Amino acid sequence: KDVDLEILAQGSHGFVGADLQQLCMEAALECIREKMGLIDFDKDRVDKQILDNIVVEMKHFEHAMGVVHPSSLRESAVEVPDVHWEDVGGLENVKRELHETVQYPVEHADKYIKFGMNPSKGVLFYGPPGCGKTLLAKAIANECGANFISIKGPELLTQWFGESEANVRELFDKARAASPCILMFDEMDSIAKTRGSGGPGSSEAGDRVINQILTEIDGVGARKNVFCIGATNRPDILDPAVIRPGRLDQLIYIPLPDYESRISIFKANLRKSPVAEDITFELLADVTDGFSGADITEICQRAAKNAIRESIAAEIERQRRVEAGELTQEEADSLPDAVPCITRAHFEDSMSKARRSVGPEVVAQYDEFSAKIKQKWAVTEEDGSAYDIDRAAAEQAREDEAMVEG
Repeated sequence: KDVDLEILAQGSHGFVGADLQQLCMEAALECIREKMGLIDFDKDRVDKQILDNIVVEMKHFEHAMGVVHPSSLRESAVEVPDVHWEDVGGLENVKRELHETVQYPVEHADKYIKFGMNPSKGVLFYGPPGCGKTLLAKAIANECGANFISIKGPELLTQWFGESEANVRELFDKARAASPCILMFDEMDSIAKTRGSGGPGSSEAGDRVINQILTEIDGVGARKNVFCIGATNRPDILDPAVIRPGRLDQLIYIPLPDYESRISIFKANLRKSPVAEDITFELLADVTDGFSGADITEICQRAAKNAIRESIAAEIERQRRVEAGELTQEEADSLPDAVPCITRAHFEDSMSKARRSVGPEVVAQYDEFSAKIKQKWAVTEEDGSAYDIDRAAAEQAREDEAMVEG
């Protein structure tokens, strides 16, 4: 009775009839696997009492949903990443914006029809390396339950004339067939450099691929719910046509984490790890100013590795004492755990080898790009206040009068 067919229907985008049949069969098989211990295989028939207990529940369908994928995406689909919002530390504003941009069109399609608006077609993450651009794309694909296709730029390019564009067309056709679908272009600068930037004599294959991608993005939003996510740490070399309004128009800057974000990243990394009481997340965030998310993750991994190394050494020493006759096996087993958690010493050793992967000059480049984009597109007031239509109209009228008088 707890099986909700509506939820299953919402989560089975792009499934054909045979896929749904496979889904039901996989759920039934998972249910039978749980009851294998009760069934006597020597008998000709299963007892009626055991048969009555074999009931397919929602948890069996949830397992089947993770195993069965739409056959239309079999060649290019990757498994929906097992990354959730709690795995992404900080970036609360970015999460909210992504939730509105990607999940709302899937969950609240009726509102978009009511207000006569087509959902946004794409978003571009840019920022220093190691700040969570790819992680965010994985999390949003998982959270909204859409199909997810990840593309590494160079795999679209081939040596044959016209094949690269055909690969792009085929990719978007598959995405449209399995909509709602998220297309993730990681390291987008590898396939979307400014056209003609290669100089004379360079291959035009890259330019043709960009043209095809732009054409496909423009043709996507009319009927099918396909969303493009681009991620790059070189936004300055992207073709301007890629980020114009109507294509990857939501430009989201993912900066180095601030104090609150660093606390969230440490919590996300250490939420399954035992940590000593004299170590607080606030203390760790204080000493990691200027570190990227990847740098902080490395610090946590290195500290955990130090604790593992010490724990293994303590076990080897205990076993040596047993073999030497200094302890009996019972006494050795009753001794307290030598390394019950990750201690301050482990973190101090880890911090001594830590490094900042993003220097201040790199951050300055991104700030300069953000300022240039705002200057190019934005119409907000210089003091940061909101755009006032009446005031803008009055200023325009004054300019027109001055021009006529002049």
